[in-house]
Amino acid sequence: MGEQNNNGRLNYQEKENFRALLETDKIDRIEDRLKIVDTFLETEEHVTLEELQKLLKKRGYDFDPEFVMQCMNRMVDLGFAQRKKFEGQPIRYEHRHLGRHHDHLICTKCGRIEEFEDPEIEELQRKVALRHGFQMLQHKMEIYGLCSECLEQRKPILPLAMAKAGETVIVRDIQGGMGAKGRLAAMGLRAGQVLEVISNNGEGRVIVGRDCSRIALGRGLANKIMVSPTEKDSLPECKETA
Repeated sequence: MGEQNNNGRLNYQEKENFRALLETDKIDRIEDRLKIVDTFLETEEHVTLEELQKLLKKRGYDFDPEFVMQCMNRMVDLGFAQRKKFEGQPIRYEHRHLGRHHDHLICTKCGRIEEFEDPEIEELQRKVALRHGFQMLQHKMEIYGLCSECLEQRKPILPLAMAKAGETVIVRDIQGGMGAKGRLAAMGLRAGQVLEVISNNGEGRVIVGRDCSRIALGRGLANKIMVSPTEKDSLPECKETA
């Protein structure tokens, strides 16, 4: 309850601060803009313009999308919001909290975005910058992977074609006829082989790393290779040959 009251006070201060800056700049339609700001501040989610438009309509506001985008861009310019572009997702907006920094965990399956703060990571980044004589002005950390809910829904063994870019997997079985098995064996792909999924956009070829080489597999072959996730430290170290 105390946290909600505190957030309410902060949001009120933010809105009044925004109003004052708009009045200073002699911007029109201030009350309409404040309705958009109020709706945005009440959600701590990372919203797209389309999602914000839906939230506004739930409140009975039917603003032109161009006007909503203009208002959000003004919030970004004035430092009340941040425009975020996460890999594989549309542009999203989040509230910019003064004096606080957070990083993000992004699920590549469902698109879920989680914020986290870690003082140890912040201090380590500061030390690294200092060690290199670098003055750090801003930074961001985005960790891509699978959220706990998506991991629970996932089958323990799946076709390589369904593995996500960045995953490390181990080959459990190779299905198909002798022709397909022979082609994969010629590439050095066999049960027990640890692979790094380099590229897989859900269409076309799947690019994997095996030992020190990259292999391009058509989706037909990638669907015949049954794998399960494993830890990244299972990957063999790639060493240069003389």
